[in-house]
Amino acid sequence: MPALIDLIEAGRPVEHHAPWRRAMVAPKTWNLAVEQLAEGRWSMLGLWGEPEIVHMALLDAADIGVISLKCPGGRYPSVGQLHPPALRLERTAADLFGLSPQGLPDTRRWLDHGQWGISYPLAAGASAARSQAPTTASAYRFLPAEGDGLHQIPVGPVHAGIIEPGHFRFTASGETVVRLEERLGYVHKGIEGLMAGSPVERAARLAGRTSGDSTVAYSLAFARAVEAALGVEAPPRAVWLRALMAELERLANHLGDIGAICNDAAFALMHAHCGVLRERVLRAGDAAFGHRLMRDRIVPGGVASDLGEAGMAAVLSAITEIRQRFPYLVELYDNTASLQDRTVATGRLKPELARQYAAGGYVGRASGRDFDARRSPGYPPYDELAFDVPVLQEGDVNARVWIRIREVEQSLSLVEQILERLPDGPISVGIPEPPREGMALDGMALVEGFRGDILAWLRIGAGGLVERCHLRDPSWFQWPLLEAAIEGNIVADFPLCNKSFNCSYSGHDL
Repeated sequence: MPALIDLIEAGRPVEHHAPWRRAMVAPKTWNLAVEQLAEGRWSMLGLWGEPEIVHMALLDAADIGVISLKCPGGRYPSVGQLHPPALRLERTAADLFGLSPQGLPDTRRWLDHGQWGISYPLAAGASAARSQAPTTASAYRFLPAEGDGLHQIPVGPVHAGIIEPGHFRFTASGETVVRLEERLGYVHKGIEGLMAGSPVERAARLAGRTSGDSTVAYSLAFARAVEAALGVEAPPRAVWLRALMAELERLANHLGDIGAICNDAAFALMHAHCGVLRERVLRAGDAAFGHRLMRDRIVPGGVASDLGEAGMAAVLSAITEIRQRFPYLVELYDNTASLQDRTVATGRLKPELARQYAAGGYVGRASGRDFDARRSPGYPPYDELAFDVPVLQEGDVNARVWIRIREVEQSLSLVEQILERLPDGPISVGIPEPPREGMALDGMALVEGFRGDILAWLRIGAGGLVERCHLRDPSWFQWPLLEAAIEGNIVADFPLCNKSFNCSYSGHDL
């Protein structure tokens, strides 16, 4: 059984790729990696394209590496034909770059709804291709389902309430869901295309807008990738302030999710109380860093805002209030029989699926996958902080709620530790001169957002411009699992299951 490092060394190493290694490999080596994925020995962290090249990030135990394959004529051996988590990623690379995975079981377009006015917008010579006939909008071919008494229920893409668009096609037998099929891509923003050729500063702002509720995590992932590429280390105070922002973001989102899940089970009281606590965190973020969501406060080289005494007092006040009020809400949740009746045993995700899809965050940890990027591969200052990673096995809505509850408790502790040990010193360092003409520097990062691990990969070329950047949201590996979790449940439980996953439309659609 080969190790990932063996495959990397068997290929042609790519210079200036940090912190993990990348190699150009032959089709035989690519297929060997796919076999390791299919047999469950490795996990896929991401798959993305470039003109005539496809890349795949892999996790082998604690080792991370990237293999790249040239695609003559845009063709390469499909990963998805043996490893289903790659299916939508390969369809996306086909939409954006015109790459053609040979043997891909599902060749339908994914992000491209025929409304762009161009085919393959990121392929070589895409600007010239604008004069060519683009793909036209046509009815999406949903997968068939056959059987007596089956009926379909289309939901979305426009939904009630202020939420993002996505289409859900239910096939049901009576009230029982037989199949759910998702159709996403309605909020494709062209993030990767906008980043190409951008200065690092502008690209950093774009990264922070990939998924608004995770702006801190995306900014952190992008900044760490830039710093890895350029060999820069952020000052210690900046590193700890970044962790403070990340934990405040995690707190706000988990508190909001716990309340929203209960609200979808018609228990509005929890929603109201959790909403108050979430608002306290948002106001503390505003007082501490000048923005409720702390957007654009993490930048390559450090942070843009320091923490003053008033900001520290606001954060401590919020933490104190949550510590006082949150245990009563947990008790209320656990002792309300009608609420437990809706969440326990609803929307079960099997542990083997969570492992196969390398599901991150509360989705994976509620189904037994013990992974947290803060711990492994890890990044500072978490190696100096004490925290536990909660893991459950049940995989139902209730388990996903309890993972959030335990993570709220851990984040409260982390915020207190960070404030107690926050070092003095500068909050940023300068970005070094851009690489010389003809030289490119690649950087990569994996950070833990509130939904799970976020991958950032980029290349900085001459003039300090971003040549290529790929951002992978944890929702890429969670949306397909929602389809599996809802099967066998009643239609009325879908909002509950959906909210317990709380996947990002915007982060997925790029």
